[in-house]
Amino acid sequence: MSSQENAKPTVLIVGAGLGGLLLGALLEKSGVPYEILERAPSVKPLGSALSVGPLLLPILQQLGVYEEFLSISKYMTQIVMFNESLKPYKPTDYSIVEEFTGYGYYIVTRPLLYNLLLRQVPSDKIHFGKKVINISDQRDKVTVQTSDNYSYEGDIVVGADGAHSTVRQHMYETLKTKGLLPKSDQEVLPFSCTCLVGQTQPLDPDEFPILKEPLCQFQIVLGKDRPYTWITFTTAQNTISYMIIFHLSKITNKTELEQNAGTSEHHIEWGPHSAKAMCDETGSFPVSLGGDCKMTLADLYDRSSEDVISKVMLEEKVFKTWHSKRMVLMGDACHKLHPSGGQGAVTAMHDAIALANLLYSIPTASPRAISRMFTEYHAERYPAAIESFKNSQQGARVLEKGPVGALALYVSTHAPLWLWKSILEKSLRHRPTIGFLDPIERKGTTVPVVSASTAKARALFEKRQQTQDEGEESKEESLTDMVEVEGAWADVVARNG
Repeated sequence: MSSQENAKPTVLIVGAGLGGLLLGALLEKSGVPYEILERAPSVKPLGSALSVGPLLLPILQQLGVYEEFLSISKYMTQIVMFNESLKPYKPTDYSIVEEFTGYGYYIVTRPLLYNLLLRQVPSDKIHFGKKVINISDQRDKVTVQTSDNYSYEGDIVVGADGAHSTVRQHMYETLKTKGLLPKSDQEVLPFSCTCLVGQTQPLDPDEFPILKEPLCQFQIVLGKDRPYTWITFTTAQNTISYMIIFHLSKITNKTELEQNAGTSEHHIEWGPHSAKAMCDETGSFPVSLGGDCKMTLADLYDRSSEDVISKVMLEEKVFKTWHSKRMVLMGDACHKLHPSGGQGAVTAMHDAIALANLLYSIPTASPRAISRMFTEYHAERYPAAIESFKNSQQGARVLEKGPVGALALYVSTHAPLWLWKSILEKSLRHRPTIGFLDPIERKGTTVPVVSASTAKARALFEKRQQTQDEGEESKEESLTDMVEVEGAWADVVARNG
């Protein structure tokens, strides 16, 4: 019998984003061998903030980092939208999710959440400065070559390397040559928005009174006659994170941009000065930061280090093809969502949970077992990704300009409580957990749907626990027998002098 038929697969994770790190942390817990290869030479503190709630908090609790997460995040109960004159609309209430799940929503800066997950992965398992240049997928193994002349062998390659995934590119090139790649998967990633993200340095609450509020102040300002939406969040570190969205007049893609250089919509251009140009353009936009003093986005930019401000494209697409032979995709590599729905990181991390559960449960590292596992993964996660994609698009409509955006805004701010509760409860039913770690007590009134991968891993985990317990009992019985035998032998020796 070959080693593949009796051993766990070795997993090569390409990409150390939030999803890739979580997968590594989970595989570390399950005992599945893995390595993480990250293109960037070091960790960069980029990004704004994100909301983490009932769909992820149980996972952090199972990992044993829940309390640490609470210490770096800020509790949020509502989102308030403003018009450009800073007149507020009716707040959107999120506090009711605790009734359904027992958990609330928290705002955490992306760098802090990233570092929390990074600490769960031993430093010798993650390798920075590893740009993948080739993937050789063979019958009995897969080899990843990096630009620094290193090669890594494993049984599975997980593409967790973002929207412009190198793993996806290698996979699709092979499938396209064989005529097996759907036409939609050959199309370039489309986008209709670009986005500036960043966060300030720690601020003085006396100068920025909004920081004195005990709850996170999550605010969205809708531009009136300009194609912008700007969002601010207060954090537990007395910083303000921000996201400025520029709405394009039409859907485009990176290829079209390169072919039409010099477009009038200059904020879709790229280069070292593009982020600064967008800061200059939006610096005069008003923000509500507490007190009587009128402030603008420039007040936030001026208190931010240049190296934490970045500009990204907000692509939107769900690919149909997620796996081939020994390669599989997760996160933005197979589904890129608009951030307005707050689903991107959640969906990527749910992918990681499903993969970790299935890798724990896989009986062998044979090609057949791997193929079956990938099929189960796609069957579970593809419908969920499609649903998240649709929800994100609906959320984005509120930020759109014109009649569609106005209608979506009206509905979102005037929906009756019963309808809002119904929408929230439905969105919270799918809360996957880690099947191979000790379960946590279920909270709230909404019974979560148990995913197939969780159920599979849980059944195996409980079977192994039972076997282990029976083994311990057998050892105790054997020890008792040994003591009794030794005692009897001692009596015999004593009687016979």
